[in-house]
Amino acid sequence: MANEVRLYGVTRSPFVCRAVIALNLKGIKYEFVEQDLSNKSADLLKYNPVYKKVPVFVHNGNPISESLVILEYIDEVWKGVPILPQDAYEKAQARFWAKFMDDKCFPAVFKAVTSHGEEQAVAEVHEALQFLENELKVKGSKFFGGDNINLVDIAATFVAFWIGAVEEALGIELLPKDKFPKLTEWSDNYVNCKAVKDSLPPRENLVAIYKKRFGKA
Repeated sequence: MANEVRLYGVTRSPFVCRAVIALNLKGIKYEFVEQDLSNKSADLLKYNPVYKKVPVFVHNGNPISESLVILEYIDEVWKGVPILPQDAYEKAQARFWAKFMDDKCFPAVFKAVTSHGEEQAVAEVHEALQFLENELKVKGSKFFGGDNINLVDIAATFVAFWIGAVEEALGIELLPKDKFPKLTEWSDNYVNCKAVKDSLPPRENLVAIYKKRFGKA
């Protein structure tokens, strides 16, 4: 059976970018269907009637929603370059840290952005990022996945790339190199991986979006 693969999303979304990275990492051919979130398409509402959000991944007519679920599905269906570890404990740990990105890191960063870098909000970002810094120190590896990127690295894409765009746009500091040397080094290594670099939106576009949406008048 032929593989019909479509990804519904917006290029500025770090959650959509996760799926793009996984597809590129696996060498999967797909159609990207750009969405207008102010006027959601009939397909998006049909394929994700519960959350009505992107990304939505459609494989041979079967829709899958939520970026972390999509990553696991891609890894399950297309073998080759692994996204999840094979060891049961390591797999559980990868899922834990991937969920940590969405439950702790992203909300903290969003709060800091919407508060224009309010001191307490930035402190909460630093508290969350410190856990990642410590994890990299313990691992002593290039990536969260060891020598190669895995689920945790892909889940943390917004830390590696989006935070820098936010810092430039709003003139705030969320990931200072002196405070997070391991995380900064990881970010540089990660965004320079070919599958990642080819998946990222133009940084200047993100900076312009954040200046317009969150910049002080």
